[in-house]
Amino acid sequence: MELVARAFYDAEYEDCLWDAEAEVIKQDFREYARNAINLLNEDIGVLLMALDQATAEENPSRARAAA
Repeated sequence: MELVARAFYDAEYEDCLWDAEAEVIKQDFREYARNAINLLNEDIGVLLMALDQATAEENPSRARAAA
């Protein structure tokens, strides 16, 4: 999460240093990172479910073997 926060910070403030930034600003970027990671996790879950469903529809015998 910290690396994502730093990446967001670096994208926003190209001429500033994360290590020299105020803690309150760092906390804001950590929250942005947490939210982005949570959204990504939700999207990945939905994508995996869709992939499983598409695989089952394409090859029903394989889906039964996995069950």
